Amino acid sequence: MTTATATATPCVSHLVGRSTARLQYSRAAPLLYRNAAFSTKKSNKNKLSSGKSCSTSIIAALPFELSPPPIDHDFLDTVTAEGAKVSEEGIIETFENDDEALDAFDNGVVVMDLSHFGRIRVSGDDRIQFLHNQTTADFECLSEGQGCDTVFVTPTARTIDIAYAWIMKKAVVLVVSPETRGNITEMLNKYVFFADKVEIQDITKQTCLFALAGPKSNQVMANLNLSDLVGQPYGTNRHYSVNGMPLTVGVGNIISQEGFSLLMSPTTAGSVWKTLLSQGAIPLGFNAWEKLRVIQGRPAPGKELTNEFNVLEAGLWNSISMNKGCYKGQETISRLITYDGVKQRLWGIHLSAPVEPGSPITVNGKKVGKLTSYTTGRKESDHFALGYIKRQAASCGDTVVVGENILGTVVDVPFLSQQSPPTKKSSP
Repeated sequence: MTTATATATPCVSHLVGRSTARLQYSRAAPLLYRNAAFSTKKSNKNKLSSGKSCSTSIIAALPFELSPPPIDHDFLDTVTAEGAKVSEEGIIETFENDDEALDAFDNGVVVMDLSHFGRIRVSGDDRIQFLHNQTTADFECLSEGQGCDTVFVTPTARTIDIAYAWIMKKAVVLVVSPETRGNITEMLNKYVFFADKVEIQDITKQTCLFALAGPKSNQVMANLNLSDLVGQPYGTNRHYSVNGMPLTVGVGNIISQEGFSLLMSPTTAGSVWKTLLSQGAIPLGFNAWEKLRVIQGRPAPGKELTNEFNVLEAGLWNSISMNKGCYKGQETISRLITYDGVKQRLWGIHLSAPVEPGSPITVNGKKVGKLTSYTTGRKESDHFALGYIKRQAASCGDTVVVGENILGTVVDVPFLSQQSPPTKKSSP
């Protein structure tokens, strides 16, 4: 097995360090202020409360109900009544406020329902070693209450999907894209052998997932007495209770290392949603989310994450351990790093006009890449895209031609700019 020459610490900076393994509460405090949406006549019984610490001072996981609980009012019915447009697949497409929501992402706070994204629960005594061997991140350096991004790849390191992982007391919960949920669940089950103490469960329909994002998201958390999570490393997660039902809150979300993610039972989704709105969060639908995804530069399955591109070309360095042992795709990744074999990389592109995904990218009449995603900007006259470009052909600030003579300027994008490639060793 080839070993990469790039160096990295056992727990690289993008993974949550061991120093945060012991997560303590200074006191058990209610998490909602007096006028929050949960309050009823018996308001003291309807506020959020934190879970108790276990004997090792790590926050204990609350019991996680996997069976669908009785639902009096469906969450999607609630938002539909408030004017949201919901697709036949149950995806909130828009709240008819896309411009306002996009502005709030930059200057305020937004809340997004991402319940159509997959949630996969991996449990059993061998769960950490199993995921350590099946994905790119170093799970063995993580402890309960921590988290990371990891990538599912093929044996030749071609990309399948990015997963947002939470380490809990008795399980690891993975958040994956809607289109890969079934395939990843099937793939993981395929690699569970007879002697492995691993169980794979798709808990998507038994849970709801919200994302909170924007520069004022920290203030919302503070208003809800959740300020102990503010400033914690990406992936840090803790358990709380809403009317006796579990709520897990994690640092970061699947589009940004800033903000928060909230995983809960469907019975509490409506109450949590209304509480976040009462704190000034602007609801953001999936149409605006897809625009944000492209502008932020987060790769997506079937577009940037395909059999055509490997994980290093996609720029997902923060999700890759450079020094753990054998795992799926490791040999290819090690060779690419050792021999500087990454031939192309993913960029943002400001365009002069609309372009279809799949269009060729050229420089001086020579094809140097491929456009993978396109969206309009905040104004209809703004056009933005993602695309792979050969390393030697263009870099940030350069001009390229896309499709039929559409001019584009190569730019950095926030999600990929946060990635940290290994530092090259200097020559002696």
